[in-house]
Amino acid sequence: MEVHRHLDEELDALRDTVLRLGGEAEAALVRAMHALTDRDSVAAREVLEHDDEIDQLEVEVDRQCVDIFALRQPAARDLRFVMSVAKMAPVLERIADHACNIARAAIDLNNEPELKNHVRLRQMGEIASSMLTGALDAFTKNNAAVAREVIKRDAEINDLYNQVFHDLIELMAKEPATATRDARLLFVAKHLERIGDYVTDICELTVYMAEAAIIKHRH
Repeated sequence: MEVHRHLDEELDALRDTVLRLGGEAEAALVRAMHALTDRDSVAAREVLEHDDEIDQLEVEVDRQCVDIFALRQPAARDLRFVMSVAKMAPVLERIADHACNIARAAIDLNNEPELKNHVRLRQMGEIASSMLTGALDAFTKNNAAVAREVIKRDAEINDLYNQVFHDLIELMAKEPATATRDARLLFVAKHLERIGDYVTDICELTVYMAEAAIIKHRH
């Protein structure tokens, strides 16, 4: 009984740490998009300043997972939980890295004349943020059905990315003077599209955790 109690406590601590990591990644994305759409370079720098903290949280999750594997030898559902979290932490860290790249683009763009407002780029950011929130909620509640619904939204980001890509390429051809700034926006769109892919990975791990079902590459 004592062993089980310690395992439960360590699993709770691990859940808390990965949710803190997820919350920081979510906040970084929201702040980075605000920095870009509202031309707020202060917010962009805050994203970059918090990146070390996010990296440390990933390291802490990794340490906790190793300790549980080595000392507690979890089985069945507990094993799936620890394995899923171990894979989820670097994905969340990468999402935060993409948010940092968006923040860097915002700083560069904010130092130059304002470009036309790209509504689809803002929509991509809102969908990516909503997906991440939904994915973390599905993980917290161990809800595979919610995770599957979030996965479906990745198609929305992909469609918007294709539209933004064609719009910006066309704009570069028409207005060569703004090509460099347009290219930065194109990279922002790609970062958001990748975030959608990473959120999908998180949801796939949640489905595995909840149902022991591997759905990667199947949806």
